[in-house]
Amino acid sequence: MKVVNSLKSLKTRHRNCRVIRRKGRTYVINKTNRRYKVRQG
Repeated sequence: MKVVNSLKSLKTRHRNCRVIRRKGRTYVINKTNRRYKVRQG
């Protein structure tokens, strides 16, 4: 999982990317292609 500053470019990488907020952190997760897991904060 990568930790990044900007999620705007990352959520458009794949059509199945979802932006989810948990415990004050923002995640981009992708069920079909797990390569695109990203955390912010």
